[in-house]
Amino acid sequence: MWKTLIQSIREYKKPTILAPVYVTLEVIIECIIPFITALLVNQIKAGCTFGVVVRYGLVLIVLASMSLIFGWLSGKSAATAASGFSRNLRKDLFYNIQSFSFENIDRFSSSSLVTRLTTDVSNVQNAFMMLIRVAIRSPLMLIFAVVMAFIMGGRLALIFVVVIPILGLGLFFVIRKAFPIFRRVFRKYDALNQSIQENVQGIRVVKSFVREDYEKQKFGTAAEELRAEFTKAEKILAFNSPLMQFCLYVNMVFILTFGAYTIATGGGGANFNVGQLSSLMIYSFQTLMSLMMLSMVFVMVTIADESGRRIIEVLGEQSTLTSPEHPVQTVADGSVDFDHVSFRYSEKAERMALSNIDLHIRSGEVVGILGTTGSSKTSLVQLIPRLYDATNGTVSVGGKNVKDYDLSVLRDSVSVVLQNNLLFSGTIAENLRWGNPQATDDELQHACVLAQADDFIRSFPQGYETRIEQGGTNVSGGQKQRLCIARALLKKPRILILDDSTSAVDTHTDAKIRKALKEFLPETTKIIIAQRVASVMDADHIVLMDKGGISSIGTHEQLLKTDAVYREVYESQNKAGDEE
Repeated sequence: MWKTLIQSIREYKKPTILAPVYVTLEVIIECIIPFITALLVNQIKAGCTFGVVVRYGLVLIVLASMSLIFGWLSGKSAATAASGFSRNLRKDLFYNIQSFSFENIDRFSSSSLVTRLTTDVSNVQNAFMMLIRVAIRSPLMLIFAVVMAFIMGGRLALIFVVVIPILGLGLFFVIRKAFPIFRRVFRKYDALNQSIQENVQGIRVVKSFVREDYEKQKFGTAAEELRAEFTKAEKILAFNSPLMQFCLYVNMVFILTFGAYTIATGGGGANFNVGQLSSLMIYSFQTLMSLMMLSMVFVMVTIADESGRRIIEVLGEQSTLTSPEHPVQTVADGSVDFDHVSFRYSEKAERMALSNIDLHIRSGEVVGILGTTGSSKTSLVQLIPRLYDATNGTVSVGGKNVKDYDLSVLRDSVSVVLQNNLLFSGTIAENLRWGNPQATDDELQHACVLAQADDFIRSFPQGYETRIEQGGTNVSGGQKQRLCIARALLKKPRILILDDSTSAVDTHTDAKIRKALKEFLPETTKIIIAQRVASVMDADHIVLMDKGGISSIGTHEQLLKTDAVYREVYESQNKAGDEE
């Protein structure tokens, strides 16, 4: 796992390497300082002159300054490397998500992807910083300090042989118990983020149905479950610190007691003195502190391990839709052919969303699609720009199988305007240029005239530079739909799909939009999904769908004569309009 993650280091290899180098130098100097201090103590005890004290003092000041500098450099390098690593990791995640097909996205909830891009990457970043600094410093300090303790303290250093295994067993217990809990914690994070995301996105619906209390309860439940799991994990981790403190104080008491006794009775002879006792105390402290820091590294790595696995899941996900090795780079025309097409959203789906669709649309035709809710009208048109692949049969555009095209070329030739469209934060002009980044102001205006959006845009004080709030909350539903139609027209597509995209505009404006599209885009194939018969009655063909299949095809006049369902819908809508 970490082998895959560290591929995101890239241009930050230098600080990643320098951080351990600086840490090593810092540790060496810190282990030298107690040795020099012991020599100074012995010199003072022997009655040395003030000059000797000054010389030793200057050496200690230089060593302390060097330790400070190397510590600062290691911290700076580690921070630079970890921040750059996390940036690259988020970039790699985001870029891979952009390549996902709808089928890939369906495997991960949006809240889970957000958690992986934020919380999980932050956990891995913190663990990476500790690995290249603290995880290097602690073992080196442990080794050097123990070696120096045996050199300076002799048999008294045997206390470490007892203390270190105790701490090791305690750490093993903590990690073994805490790891499964952290695995559950991140699933709780996903649930919490999903609750927040749904509430924020649907806040208007929540308020209109007065469901604030219900949403608070749902959020509170998710937050409480997360708190409970974290509390359980923290209770286990809390055992680590008092165990460390206990071992530290036992170690200090042992060294002070038996060290002082050895010096007082002369049991150590000339080989053990006050200077050695003072250095042994410092090495003892360094040893146990390094163990404590090492335990923190293991805890952080334990948390990051689960985060890393979740990140790898996304990085390792390959798009189910890819361009062929030698793709077709040109869409000849806007003809669309469905040859005995069946489709289901996943292998686990119990039934087909589309069954045996046989439909042929000539380039430039206007085709209307009607059907009840759940008749798979949207599923049908999603196969044209290859948002999904047909399970059986063939979908062709411009006489070529959609699987033979370069994905970008195919999708640039197809514009889809959905009923629930999304506008992004930015000006109206910036949103429109999603359809064509190089579009001129005249082209923007022309597209908006065709979409019946130019008049209301000019009514705004800042016109096309009016800022759209996140999600388009400062424009009406009808205005949003017309802006999205204009955005789609700027692509100058071979095929234009309007998926119930005029449902929020009045019938008069709807008619004007359809007339403009017919007059100014005669060569563009237009597929109109609608609930109103009036929106498609002028189409060259009208397709009636029911339960994932095609029940009838014909013109408005033909269907009035031959299809009872169509005639009933038409008469009921006209009657409602007459009564109004």
